[in-house]
Amino acid sequence: MSTAAVSTRPGEVLADLLPASASRVRDIALVLGGAALTGIAAQIAVPVPGSPVPVTGQTFAALLVGTALGARRGFLSLAVYTLVGMAGVPWFAEGGSGVAAPSFGYVLGMLLAATLVGALARRGGDRSVLRTAGTMLLGEAVIYAIGVPYLALATGMTLTQAVAAGLTPFLIGDALKAALAMGALPTAWKLAERRG
Repeated sequence: MSTAAVSTRPGEVLADLLPASASRVRDIALVLGGAALTGIAAQIAVPVPGSPVPVTGQTFAALLVGTALGARRGFLSLAVYTLVGMAGVPWFAEGGSGVAAPSFGYVLGMLLAATLVGALARRGGDRSVLRTAGTMLLGEAVIYAIGVPYLALATGMTLTQAVAAGLTPFLIGDALKAALAMGALPTAWKLAERRG
């Protein structure tokens, strides 16, 4: 890999460090790969007693995709993931698909969150542990801001019940996912800088 391919200029995300001789093909592969990664991670699901929403690897994958690919490619990845799932491919949490699932609001939230964290990554939001923590926190907040009200509407819960079933049980898991990202993303940048 050439030195130019691994330079870490401001405004770059990790995906920009890949060779770009055929950038359109690279971008399509990254977008489809991000959608597939999110779909696969959604199948890692643990039911939560009293909640119609399981703990999954889906949110971690969506935030990682957005951060690594940037806002545009992250949005497109999650848009492909969302549209294909709406069309009936069973790759939402626990093999679900369609818009009727109580957890579909979280999918919509992930679409916006991937875009937000991608934009923050372009501004260096994934280059240090503290900045990555803030980036992940904001991404998670967007997911819950859309997912919890959708859960309330889809199930007939009150907003308080939806918070108890669709937010509170997930906070510890989200802290662990954020800790993984806080270690992985800054480390990836340090490795890239050493190779440059």
